[in-house]
Amino acid sequence: MLVDLTVIDFLNKVAGSDPVPGGGSVAALNGAIASALAAMVAGLTIGKKGYEDTGEIMKHIQYLALTQKMGFVADIDRDSEAYNKVFDCFKLPKNTDEEKNIRSAAIQEATKFAALVPMQVARNAYELMGIIADVAKLGNRNAVTDACVAMMSARSAVLSALMNVRINLGSLKDRTFVEQLQSEADELEHKTCVKEKELLDAINQDLRI
Repeated sequence: MLVDLTVIDFLNKVAGSDPVPGGGSVAALNGAIASALAAMVAGLTIGKKGYEDTGEIMKHIQYLALTQKMGFVADIDRDSEAYNKVFDCFKLPKNTDEEKNIRSAAIQEATKFAALVPMQVARNAYELMGIIADVAKLGNRNAVTDACVAMMSARSAVLSALMNVRINLGSLKDRTFVEQLQSEADELEHKTCVKEKELLDAINQDLRI
């Protein structure tokens, strides 16, 4: 399991010559990092003087962020497994027309799955951005820049996951499937960039001396 590796071992594995773990797993890792930071900011707010009115909200945010983190951690391995499924399908026999048809269908189905895995990562990371915006607005002001880093990490998770969606869509024959995911990806990319900019612009304005 990739998630059981030390940070150094994981980075070394990414830097190796194998195609996995690659950008998809790193996208999920960025989502996990963003979730962890959001949970941290909430934790630094709960029970602190001056934030008594936000205690229950922060507990809920912390719960949501930690739940998201667990999902992203699972996706680190899930993305690599999806890639391996596609790779395994390419190794199926193709000596007869029947074998070729079976192989082609298997590749198409595995590729669809390989597109849906990062698509879900992107959806979840965008949902997380709303949580981060709330914790940045209501949370401990001493940790507001941590919330901003969480937002940037979440944006990276969305955009990098969407790149992995698109590269898989390029080899699919199901045009309805492709058009639906492409449309969703385009809309999600736009909303993601807007949401990140809104928070960073506001915080940077507050931080200016």
